[in-house]
Amino acid sequence: LCVRSSRELWTILLGRSALRDTAQVEAELDRHSDRLLTGLSYYKPPSASSGDKLKSDKEVVVPLKELGLRISKFLNLDEQQSVQILQSYLQEDYRGTKDSIKAVLQDERQSQALQLKIAEYYYEERLYTLRCVLYLLTYFQDERHPYRAEYSKCVDKLEKELVTNYRKQFEELFRTEAPTWESHGNLMTERQVSRWFIQCLREQALILEIMFLYYAYFEMGPEDLLAFARIFKEQGFGARQTNRHLINESMDGLVDRIGYFSALILVEGMDIDFLHKCALEDSVDRHQFATTQEVCQEMDKLLLTLGDIPHHAPVLLSWALLRHTLCLDESSQVIRRLGSIAIQQNAFQYMTQMLKALGSGGNNCTASTARMCIYGLLSFVLTSFEEETLGDQQHLINLACEVFAAPNLAELFWDTEPTTGLAVLLDNNCGMFPQSMAPLLQLLSALISDKSTAKKVYSFLDKMSCYTELYKHKPNDVLSHEDETQWRRQTPKLLYPLGSGQANIRMPQGTYGTVMPTAQGYLVRWHYSYSGWTIFTCEIEMLLHVVSTADVLLHCQKVKPIIDLVHRIVSTDWSITDCLLPITSRLYMLIQRLSSVMNPPMEVIASCVNTLTVLATRMPAKVWADLQHTGFLPYSVTQITGIVQSISAEGMQAGSYGNLLLSIERPQGKYSVTTAFLRLVITLVKGQLGSTESRGLMPCVVFVLKELLPTYHKWRYNVYGMREEIGCLILELIYTILNLNLEEESQGSPLSLQAMCTHCLANTEAGQAIINIMAIGVDTIDTVMAAQPSSSGSEGSGQTLTQTIKLAFSITNNVIKLKPSSDVISPLEQALTQHGTHGNNLIAILAKYIYHRHDPALPRLAIQLLKRLAMVAPMSVYACLGSDAAAIRDAFLNRLQSKTEDMRIKVMILEFLTVAVETQPGLIELFLNLEVNDGAVGSKEFILGEWSCLQVVLEFIDSKQQGKYWCPPLIHRAAIAFLHALWQDRRDSAMTVLRTKDRFWENLTSVLFGELPAPADITEKSVLETCAFTLKIICLEIYYVVRGSLDQSLKNTLNLFFDKKRYEYWSEYIKSLVIYMTETDTDGASTFLEFHKLISAWRMFLVLATSYEDVMHLCDCPLRLQLLHDVLEATKILLTVPLSAPCLRMGSMLATLLLILLKQWKRVIVNISKILDPLDQILESLSQSNQYFMEKTKAKIYSAIIITIQIKHLRVSDFPQYSQMLLTVCETIHNEAIVLLDQTHHALTTDSALLDDKDSMETDCAPRLQHKDQKDGVCVLALHLAKELCEMDEGSDHLVSITRAVPFLPAMLSALELSLRVKQNLHFAEASLHLLLSLAKTEQGATAVGGAGVLPSICLPLLSVYQLSANGTTQTLGSSRKSLDAPSWPGVYRLTMSLMERLLKSLRYNFLTEALDFVGVHQERILQCLDAVRKVQSLACLDEVDHTVGFILQLSNFIKEWRFHLPQLLRDVQVNLCYLCQTCTFLLHSPKVLQHYLQVKNGDTIPPAIVPRQSKPAQTPKKTAGHRKR
Repeated sequence: LCVRSSRELWTILLGRSALRDTAQVEAELDRHSDRLLTGLSYYKPPSASSGDKLKSDKEVVVPLKELGLRISKFLNLDEQQSVQILQSYLQEDYRGTKDSIKAVLQDERQSQALQLKIAEYYYEERLYTLRCVLYLLTYFQDERHPYRAEYSKCVDKLEKELVTNYRKQFEELFRTEAPTWESHGNLMTERQVSRWFIQCLREQALILEIMFLYYAYFEMGPEDLLAFARIFKEQGFGARQTNRHLINESMDGLVDRIGYFSALILVEGMDIDFLHKCALEDSVDRHQFATTQEVCQEMDKLLLTLGDIPHHAPVLLSWALLRHTLCLDESSQVIRRLGSIAIQQNAFQYMTQMLKALGSGGNNCTASTARMCIYGLLSFVLTSFEEETLGDQQHLINLACEVFAAPNLAELFWDTEPTTGLAVLLDNNCGMFPQSMAPLLQLLSALISDKSTAKKVYSFLDKMSCYTELYKHKPNDVLSHEDETQWRRQTPKLLYPLGSGQANIRMPQGTYGTVMPTAQGYLVRWHYSYSGWTIFTCEIEMLLHVVSTADVLLHCQKVKPIIDLVHRIVSTDWSITDCLLPITSRLYMLIQRLSSVMNPPMEVIASCVNTLTVLATRMPAKVWADLQHTGFLPYSVTQITGIVQSISAEGMQAGSYGNLLLSIERPQGKYSVTTAFLRLVITLVKGQLGSTESRGLMPCVVFVLKELLPTYHKWRYNVYGMREEIGCLILELIYTILNLNLEEESQGSPLSLQAMCTHCLANTEAGQAIINIMAIGVDTIDTVMAAQPSSSGSEGSGQTLTQTIKLAFSITNNVIKLKPSSDVISPLEQALTQHGTHGNNLIAILAKYIYHRHDPALPRLAIQLLKRLAMVAPMSVYACLGSDAAAIRDAFLNRLQSKTEDMRIKVMILEFLTVAVETQPGLIELFLNLEVNDGAVGSKEFILGEWSCLQVVLEFIDSKQQGKYWCPPLIHRAAIAFLHALWQDRRDSAMTVLRTKDRFWENLTSVLFGELPAPADITEKSVLETCAFTLKIICLEIYYVVRGSLDQSLKNTLNLFFDKKRYEYWSEYIKSLVIYMTETDTDGASTFLEFHKLISAWRMFLVLATSYEDVMHLCDCPLRLQLLHDVLEATKILLTVPLSAPCLRMGSMLATLLLILLKQWKRVIVNISKILDPLDQILESLSQSNQYFMEKTKAKIYSAIIITIQIKHLRVSDFPQYSQMLLTVCETIHNEAIVLLDQTHHALTTDSALLDDKDSMETDCAPRLQHKDQKDGVCVLALHLAKELCEMDEGSDHLVSITRAVPFLPAMLSALELSLRVKQNLHFAEASLHLLLSLAKTEQGATAVGGAGVLPSICLPLLSVYQLSANGTTQTLGSSRKSLDAPSWPGVYRLTMSLMERLLKSLRYNFLTEALDFVGVHQERILQCLDAVRKVQSLACLDEVDHTVGFILQLSNFIKEWRFHLPQLLRDVQVNLCYLCQTCTFLLHSPKVLQHYLQVKNGDTIPPAIVPRQSKPAQTPKKTAGHRKR
């Protein structure tokens, strides 16, 4: 639409739209300044020319023209403007689909209903036009407002003609005849006439408010004042409307409002403030009315005819004051008459009532301006006239208190002379203290606005100089003056009849007092200095004494103003609290005693509780502890042990408060104590008490959840808006509990307030009450908002209701989030997701909050809750929406497309759709709105429908739109996240359509080609997430699409990514993020959430690049090497700083990437030491950390070092850190072996280990702790690394020297012995033996191994790892080379055989005894093995024979010793060796067999076991092997 609606303009001025820049706001004001200046005249009456133009306009379709003409007649509005209003309504407020409009226009009844809705929209538009002007006048001089300069420029433009135009419009409004069905059509029923008249009154009130604010800033001429006086007299200050016969009770508030502003405009026009200033300076002739005698005489005549209604009173009083000041003689009779009429009409009571009405809801600036205006009048009245002539003094005090609510007036008051203006009131009442206490305290309470004024009030009362008392008869202990005008005390007197030791005050002997005789007796003002605060303490003490007598209510009237004053002081300036301790400490006893009297003084109790609430903000624990002794709050008589018990309220008492609620408040319909109680509990909960106190608060919260929340809406209420206020406070309490930090709230105890509250809301009627609040719906809110009399529409019961619903949304969201996961669906979840009929279920109601326009947070929170439900609830949102689904989709998309819509709503809609992609297939299809292309031949082809959300998303990601006001980074991120969800969920139809769009890949990836600010300078972190999602989309596309089928556009983009050196840029940027993380001192994981997402996406991108190097243009070796080094550097930075949890998590993630890159790109590594140096530093850093969650990271680093060492054969001299690394590894082995030993022992004692054939890898049940024996565990990898390092050292000198410093060999052998005995920890056993084998290759190493006691650790336990078969064949694992190399217990046996061979070869006679012991223990296995080759020729069998023969070869060097010790075994071995030679010779002699074995060696096939004469038995070992492997 080319014409912006007034509501949109209002939203922009409020700063709730996407247009927030000052230049944009200024441009909008410039564009619409004419509309603001002309006001309601902008909307013109119908005219023939406009009708003709509309008929000739070809852009408007005929049905809309016809409806526009009907609307024009009904609203008496210009034809073209009618169509504009119609189009604007359809765009913003219509609740159907575009297609349904045609059907509505054809149906007469629906068409009429639509006209009425458009009329409501038109009325709102008129009001919004006026509200915009009012808003400008409110803030154009407010330095704190961000758009003050722009508003000021606009007001300067409007200034000259504004009031002239608006005054004319005001006159037209109250003179216009009411519409009839003859003039406006059949739709203008009585009800519609009444609605029109309410609108007319509203507009009058708003125009008068605008003019009042205008004249507060700009001077009114005398002629203008006279003109206004005539207009208001004619209109009867709102009461004599042309259509006054239409006024009913519901309109009284608006009529009064018109009267208030009429009176205020006239008073403001008299410029009493300036008159007062002139009078003080004795230059009244400077005032504009001093020189306009004719106008004054006209005004005299006019005003003398007034005086019959209260609205006239302030005008008459002001004019009397003005005439009195300007001309003392000629019009004294007129002045007296006007003044007496004003007093008779209760001018001061009227002004008090007026200020209260204006301050209760509406524009705060208007109320403050009115107070300033009345302050000037009251101040001058009190200066000019005697107080006694002005009527009841209490009315003056009430008005003064209302006036002082304006900002800065209290400070202004304390700076004025004590003998002028309102200071006279204070002085007079001070003279009556403490005989008449309440008026002074009321006045002083109103005079507290900030810390300085609070201190002044405290000091004022602390230094009182006179004490006034009333005596019915003259007492005996005083001496009096002859004329009885002065008394003198003969004896000291205690002023309060309290017991000894109580707070009291003593008037000393000889005190003089001035006597003033009155009708009641003698009023004596004693000249005596004392502290008023001591008096207050005594009064409260007195009340505690008389609490059970008939005087209690009388004393309560004295004490309530004291408590109200204390409340006001402590809530304004906390520093005075200690001085008030004598009073505040007595409040607990006061609450306790007053709660139990026959007719409890509810207002006093509420004041006490409110004061304690303020104290609880700073010292919650003390207030809570003292309150517990009063029995006021609900409490438990038994200890609360569980959530179910707490919710059942078993053993809980309601306390005094519960009794007051049921017996007093609910029958009376007044709830001052309830609101005070709720505020107190909220404050105590916010005070983050310890777990004991929180548990003590549980009965209070249970009482609220069970007794208040489910029933409060049914109670009786005397005060309008109280129901909404109580509902809002209850929900605020629940919201506070659900948002407590669990660490601070009872350290996550299962019996916490939060857990109890969550359980209660999920499973009891309290949850249903929350649902009922959410189900109020958008229509009810609109009705309440429309009924508010306030001008700005920003305060009142409608706002309280909106706030309550918003809290209900947040509470429900939190309950679903915090509720423990369970298979059983809770009543709350059931109620949330049950399907109703005709769109009446809660899901549909939530979705319809999208139509709410007053508060952008309400639809946003509703969508957030929908998002949460879509994630967790097993239901179809689409099905719940029923027939409204398409209309609601259109409303969502309208708000998403709007250029001025609040950004946060757009982001929330996109996030909701992102979740819906995965969880709500029906709903997402509705929003995708893909249509089949009819023109496509062959396969089905899709195109975007008119209402597809993809249209908007494509606009958001368009690189040309980035940076524009309506597409900020947050929206860009949300749009890319939505696309990522489509790719991740493989929505092929949507992806296919998107790929075909022009520049799709270019727009999507544009963010990757930009330059990001340095991490420290990033203000909008969402851009990092945008980059992360973009990288992930590219990865998903490359991974799932066949290489040849990638879009050419994407291929070009990837090529560009390489050409423009973006790999280098991003690698460097990731490194800078890592550096920033380590330098920023924070433990908050959320702080680095965006960093984590980007680094994770970069990791995915590089991992994919290792498999798709050609597609991703990463064939360049130097580039790959640079990327590898950058990843290594980043990993080092993260894992070598003082460890914080976010850094460690990120470091672990990068370590995984490093491992993958090292494996895949090892060919590009040139300088091994450049890789090993950082890895060594990381290992050193990690080895000093004992945190459990570091295990996996350590394992990754060990793997990386092993891979690096294996790339190229290194010598020790090539590796400067060799010794240090070896030492670190050996220490790790030592520690890990001890832990493994303990774990294995523990597993055996708890019978959790299985002692059968299965090894630790094959158990189904996971051990409680992470088991140390894992293939990729730290323990096993450390052993493998030690072996690699050992093999680098040809002399084994380094390792041997370390064995002396670190006793890792004994620990390792102890663990190995136990592992072999119980046949567990296979990986550890194998890795240990590999290390021992490497170590034993040199004589030094072999000596170290032998000296460590290797044989006792291995020899006998080794029997457990194999079984001897009954038929004489060895049981082996598989027969393939792969299975042979895999870890297995037979493999452990073979390794042990090799170790024995190597040790015997190195140590010779030094190890001979051990070797003979070993061969003796395992002789059966050795003989079986040598014999088995005749029957089985599997690789495993041959491998074991190979190892065995090698060992026998070494042992045969010591034949004499062997024959001496084991003669029989030697003979058996010799015989079996002969058979073995024969078999092998035969096998080698057979060409076919030889060919077969050569084939196997090349890895072509797995051979069947070959037997010389028969082939059948060959299958047996294979089956056995398979069985063993399983």
